[in-house]
Amino acid sequence: MSQLNSQLKEQLLKRMSIDNPWWLSGMIADDYKNMPLRPYSHLFYPLVADTTVRRATILMGPRRVGKTVMLYHTINKLIADGVNPQKIIYLSIDTPIYNNISLEELFHYACQVLKQDGNYDGFFVFYDEIQYLKHWEVHLKSLVDTFRNVKFIASGSAAAALKMKSNESGAGRFTHFMLPPLTFYEFLHLQKLDTIIVEQKDTSITPYDTINMDELNRLFIEYINYGGYPEIVFSEKIRSNPGQYIKSDIIDKVLLRDLPSLYGITDIQELNRFFVHIAFRSGSEFSYEKLSTQAGIKKEVLKKYLEYLEAAFLIKVVNRIDQNAKQMQRVTSFKLYLTNPSLRCALFSPIEETDDFIGNMVETAIFAQWIQGEKSDFYYANWKGGREKGEVDMVWTDPATQKAFSIAEIKWTDRPYHNPAELKSLHTFLKSNKDLRKIIVTTKSKTGTYDTSHGKILFIPAAIYAYWVSNFLYKNKAF
Repeated sequence: MSQLNSQLKEQLLKRMSIDNPWWLSGMIADDYKNMPLRPYSHLFYPLVADTTVRRATILMGPRRVGKTVMLYHTINKLIADGVNPQKIIYLSIDTPIYNNISLEELFHYACQVLKQDGNYDGFFVFYDEIQYLKHWEVHLKSLVDTFRNVKFIASGSAAAALKMKSNESGAGRFTHFMLPPLTFYEFLHLQKLDTIIVEQKDTSITPYDTINMDELNRLFIEYINYGGYPEIVFSEKIRSNPGQYIKSDIIDKVLLRDLPSLYGITDIQELNRFFVHIAFRSGSEFSYEKLSTQAGIKKEVLKKYLEYLEAAFLIKVVNRIDQNAKQMQRVTSFKLYLTNPSLRCALFSPIEETDDFIGNMVETAIFAQWIQGEKSDFYYANWKGGREKGEVDMVWTDPATQKAFSIAEIKWTDRPYHNPAELKSLHTFLKSNKDLRKIIVTTKSKTGTYDTSHGKILFIPAAIYAYWVSNFLYKNKAF
């Protein structure tokens, strides 16, 4: 273990005592205790509390979705369940004084403060923002192997990069947990507004309905503008100027600090301009050639930027298939979605239900519900040839057979409900793909069905569909 000079060591140990108030008080700070508990906390806690399996738990997710708050709530629950508060250590790796100190050294120093150096059994050790330590995955795996009776928990914001590194170095040693931006289900639940949703006895179309469609749509637009971040939902001050909060505290930190430090990006302003360009067009189809021309960035650099932004969980790249649900041999076109629709509001302005971009943002919000879960391996269909051309927004395929089994067309209008013949692309796709389990078309307010010779179309209001998907994925993750 490296030797610190006495003055630096004294400051470091003092900092650890400040960050772990429960060592003396037996409880977490009131401001964290009073913050709303995301439902996902109930799913995360058992992974932490389970000490029968020798694995570290990795909490991943984008900035400001509540990872640190979830760690504190987890610590609070451990104490409530009888764990000795002096057996719980919290260390935020982005704390400047912890720079260039290994995870194991930090653990030892904390044990020194607690006068338990050498007695390591029964500890729960939390490393927050772990991506700031180079080769963290090697350090963490070594800790899991060395300290067999210690439970290690880590969190980080560069989700894809974290998972890739932990898969490479922590095989069999790490369990991943993805915390998504606030879902529409949570948005309503945390504000005690989910009484507007009612469960249906007849679930042949959707298990949910609403007592007030206009009010639910108003809340859905509010969610699109402000709903992805817990702090914005509960702060009128932040909501009055979300651009300042999200841009300075989330986007700028990711684009100007996290990604450059993780990937060695030199032209930060170019990356920033590129993100703004695609954020404004969330839900649109792009090609490398078109995007390169529009953004003025070389294709090779552009491909890296897309990879980095997806690793930071700011965007999701959705690949294209044709009308027969076949994947393209060469990726030329793809769609880009913000993982959180409220990012667009912060960069530009709140959107209204009559705005030109409302269709794209409703589509982005629906996608944001799906990509929180493990079922994010979907495509969009797009085909051009002769007179035939068309597009279907979401297609799920069976990896084994490469056949489509479910599709969804995202609309923010009731027109197709009244005139299903409008759905020309959908009908073309249905002719080429038999035996689909579910064919969903979202509407603004109408629920119903339409029988075609190739299957039954289910019309479901977009807001209800968003609630259904996010609720289903949450409950599905619970089992």
